[in-house]
Amino acid sequence: MAETSTAETDSRLIGSHHGQVSAGDIAVGVIIGRTSEFFDFFVYAIASVIVFPKLVFPTHDPLVGTLYSFAIFALAFVARPFGTVLFMAIDRAYGRGAKLTIALFLLGTSTVAMAFLPSYEDVGAVAAWLLGLTRFLQGLALGGTWDGLPSLLALHAPQNRRGIYAMIPQLGAPIGLIVASSLFAFFVANLSAEDFFAWGWRYPFFVAFAINVVALFARLRIVVTPEFSKLYESGDLQPTRIRDMISTEGRNVVVGAFAPLASFALFHMVTVFPLSWVFLFTNEGPERFLVIEAVSALFGIAAIVASGPLADRVGRRALLGGGAVAIAAFSGFAPQLLNGGTVGETVFMVLGFILLGLSFGQSSGVVASSFSRQHRYTGSAVTSDLAWMFGAGFAPLAALLLAGTFGLIAAGAYLLSGAACTLIALWIDRQARQAD
Repeated sequence: MAETSTAETDSRLIGSHHGQVSAGDIAVGVIIGRTSEFFDFFVYAIASVIVFPKLVFPTHDPLVGTLYSFAIFALAFVARPFGTVLFMAIDRAYGRGAKLTIALFLLGTSTVAMAFLPSYEDVGAVAAWLLGLTRFLQGLALGGTWDGLPSLLALHAPQNRRGIYAMIPQLGAPIGLIVASSLFAFFVANLSAEDFFAWGWRYPFFVAFAINVVALFARLRIVVTPEFSKLYESGDLQPTRIRDMISTEGRNVVVGAFAPLASFALFHMVTVFPLSWVFLFTNEGPERFLVIEAVSALFGIAAIVASGPLADRVGRRALLGGGAVAIAAFSGFAPQLLNGGTVGETVFMVLGFILLGLSFGQSSGVVASSFSRQHRYTGSAVTSDLAWMFGAGFAPLAALLLAGTFGLIAAGAYLLSGAACTLIALWIDRQARQAD
């Protein structure tokens, strides 16, 4: 067995006093871990709209500055697959504890480093390069945070409750958004513009490091337990070489990357893009919309929870396909609601989060179930990286560029393309399964 780190050994000793970890323990670890990751990303996403265009790109008009900020936003999703390759090698050589410790330390450090970012007035164009570097490192680190806990959770799932178990990891996304939005809304509402841009916007980035420390120990407590180690050693959660996994499961990688594209495209269409549109093209302050976003995310949590029993009744692939059809219909009219004032914005956000919860809630379960047990650990990580990159990474940039050029109705084009990709991928997968 690979050499383990001191942190991993200490955590195993702590966990050994509690015997085997239950499915409930795993669920808590999964939610804490995913919440920390999404919080880090949402902190940057919000700042990319209301902070970085002014601090880093002040020589451009607000729309162009936000587009540049969104281009840097996409860097993390490009970096993420490279992080998976790097940290899978660390996993094989030094163990899961070492991998998670390094990855989460890098994630927290790169996020906190953004809090010390100098402005354009201080260092000129170097500010943009520093922002790009920290964002790239953030994505690289996220590729290493895959701990296999969703796979372990799936292995615990009874045959008739797989949908319920599959939705648990997805709860971290709306929870992370609620925390990040609430923090920014508080500082925007209670600080003067001068104080906010001087120091207030930096505080959520400091919080990220503390959350990552909590998440690290919550996850280490589980991944180094005898139960997890036994599954790891037996090959069920073994980090196989990516080249070997692709040669064996290449079709599942492609299908897994494109099957959840509708929900992943919708993800940033209801979290990042609408904030940018309201901030740039209306006279309303960002704090009010951040509150709408946080409240709407509660509907997303309820929809994710509901996706579990619904998927167990109709099937995860059927739910994902139905969700893609609904998202396609949503793309045809909903973006225009963002010009409808508070009522229109609220309707857009609530409807969007309900659709997101129902489809996103089962996206990881569909991906993981396609792989053999031997390749599930590595295959799930790689396909998730690719799905995020193709589906979500460029969504805010593409949507804002289209909407700013052709109007809000054009923003739905990106969303429609994601829905089409999902339906095509599911159809190809169905044909292949029938042929097999």
